[in-house]
Amino acid sequence: MSSAALGATLLLSSAAGNAQSTGNSGFDAYLHEVRAKALAQGVSQQSLDKALSGIRYNDRVVELDRGQPEGKPNAPIPNFAPYKRRHVDAARISRGRAKYRELRPLVERIERETGVPEEIMLAIYGHETNYGSYTGNFNAPEALASLAYEGRRRDLFEAELIAVLKMIDRGVPQYAITGSWAGALGKPQFLPSVYLRLAKDGDGDGYADIWNSEADAMASIANYFVNAGWRRGQKWGFAVNTPNNLDRQAIASKTVSPRCERVFARHSQWRKISEWKKMGMESQNGYWPNDDEMAVLLEPDGQGQTAYLLTGNYRVILDYNCSNFYALSVGLLADELVN
Repeated sequence: MSSAALGATLLLSSAAGNAQSTGNSGFDAYLHEVRAKALAQGVSQQSLDKALSGIRYNDRVVELDRGQPEGKPNAPIPNFAPYKRRHVDAARISRGRAKYRELRPLVERIERETGVPEEIMLAIYGHETNYGSYTGNFNAPEALASLAYEGRRRDLFEAELIAVLKMIDRGVPQYAITGSWAGALGKPQFLPSVYLRLAKDGDGDGYADIWNSEADAMASIANYFVNAGWRRGQKWGFAVNTPNNLDRQAIASKTVSPRCERVFARHSQWRKISEWKKMGMESQNGYWPNDDEMAVLLEPDGQGQTAYLLTGNYRVILDYNCSNFYALSVGLLADELVN
């Protein structure tokens, strides 16, 4: 899913310190504010009592949020290769191929309907929850309330907290509000607002059960990608070797992205495939898309190492999680699943 660059502020220590020094009085007062906002948006008092009674400020989820790489905007960006070894490893590939064989009729049907490739759905599934083996054990209302109260991204996490309260009010069962430390839920790790907007019933039982139903989870992932602009028939990208005389200054992007600035700053200008060929790019496996297709260049391990030409569909993977390492590893794992 997408994440904006975080700045370190004094709110980090002051919010946590306030919660600790006053017991839970500051946090409880904040929950009263949330109750009023949720009631105004139609959530019932009964659902609020069910979800919010007994929850406490959770230091652990705040620590985990502060430890995210995107929270350190001035830290150097490491090479991609170590991340790739951990996330596109033999075990994940093997398990993914087995899951692909198991789910083939399902994902084949979803691809026909949506244009989202089978292997992309499964690669997301593999990266988010290791094919459903771990979906998190944090109480989502408590985690989201703690992150909202802490203050750095209150607007984001408060909106997600109210969204999960709406889910409960609409009858989503208790087990469904357990997820990651950041409030992501189910096999595809949807934030509550994404669930309300894009979760899809894939097996026809009238309920988008992304926790227990792989049909619903795969259909929901595909629906997310369609909504984000996935183009049918277009690959996400491919590995290339760069020429020794590549003029990187001439192709450097001059655009500053309004979101995930560090992520997009590493991409070159958009150029046609025919132009990349003329510059001396060499496809590592011989694959080339149509000469008129547009792509950007990313060199995640520095000059002289494997680079990637990336299409518009790569940007759709970034919409799911705005990290070049994540998006590259999803694409590379997807390629391995069908090889």
